[in-house]
Amino acid sequence: MIDKAIIDTEKPIVTLPKESGGKLIVLVGPWTLRTLAKDLALRQAIKKLAADMDKQWDISRIERLDSAAAFLLWQAWGEKLPADLIMRPEQRRLFKYCHDRRVPTLHPMLPDFATVLRYGRVPLQGFYQHMRAWLTLFGRLTADFVYLFRHPHAIPYKEISLTIYKAGVSALGVTAWVGFLVGISMSYLSSLQLQRFGAEIYIIDLLGLSIIRELGPMLTAILVAGRSGSAMTAEIGIMRVTQELDALAALGISHSLRLVVPKVIALSIAMPLLIVWTDAMALIGGMVSAQLTLDIGYRQFLDHLPKAVPIVNFYIGLTKGVTFGMMIAMIACYYGFLIKPNTESLGDETTHSVVATITVVIVMDAIFSILFKNVGFP
Repeated sequence: MIDKAIIDTEKPIVTLPKESGGKLIVLVGPWTLRTLAKDLALRQAIKKLAADMDKQWDISRIERLDSAAAFLLWQAWGEKLPADLIMRPEQRRLFKYCHDRRVPTLHPMLPDFATVLRYGRVPLQGFYQHMRAWLTLFGRLTADFVYLFRHPHAIPYKEISLTIYKAGVSALGVTAWVGFLVGISMSYLSSLQLQRFGAEIYIIDLLGLSIIRELGPMLTAILVAGRSGSAMTAEIGIMRVTQELDALAALGISHSLRLVVPKVIALSIAMPLLIVWTDAMALIGGMVSAQLTLDIGYRQFLDHLPKAVPIVNFYIGLTKGVTFGMMIAMIACYYGFLIKPNTESLGDETTHSVVATITVVIVMDAIFSILFKNVGFP
């Protein structure tokens, strides 16, 4: 006999009545997906009991049996009904459904390294080829700098000054406007939050550190990469299309010494100066906004700024400028030499140059942040 209190339970239960001598297994309660999902021990117990083929099963006293629970029992029984199974007619229909339905075989989700390598081989090969070619260009530049150090009269001063004018002087307007507007936006948005905590004076610390250390160099580098980097790539590409590169090679003039070195030197000089210019305009924009929104005077702003931002942050920004300038020039020239003598390649490689340059700038900025994480804070 099965206790009525057991039958009324809300959990699925397995009982072995004493009068059967342990030969009869009686299932009672609700056997549904929801109740079985909570009881892992019961599912394991069912599998152990089903392994004994001498047991007799009685599932006629199950209160509710859904298809999921029926499928669980079907699998535990080895996908066949036990002998002398006691069940109701509607339960038999569930097991007939399990019998007629083909269950797809589950395959283990093991990593297929051959497939991964097959699909990842092409981009890995492309990355390897880019890195090898870029390192070759870097080695050639190193040799050129050694040559120029030993022969100062061969330094291409005209090309350097021309590139400084194109990449630096011509960019003063756009960097000033962008820096000024970004400074206003940062100051305005920060002031709304600082006013809630009565910490208006910290707007100077916030603007100073963020602009001089991070935002100024990053903003300038992205603008130069999009403006001057793409122009350098297109310039070398057009020289390829018009066969000027072939003419230089025929005359015995080194491409890297005449085209790459001046751009690397010029951007290494122009970028730090542009960063200082952009920092100044962004701080002026932030100072104007702070005066209008928080009533912080210009003199108070300028007096507190050196105390809030240690000078080492300024040097870190300049170091970033030199590094970003060299990377932008080298990557732009590298993609310029990849351009083939057709207009489609010119557009593709120019786009690749801008994307690669901005990505490398962001990666280098992250490396700077990690290396100098404990430097420059008051």
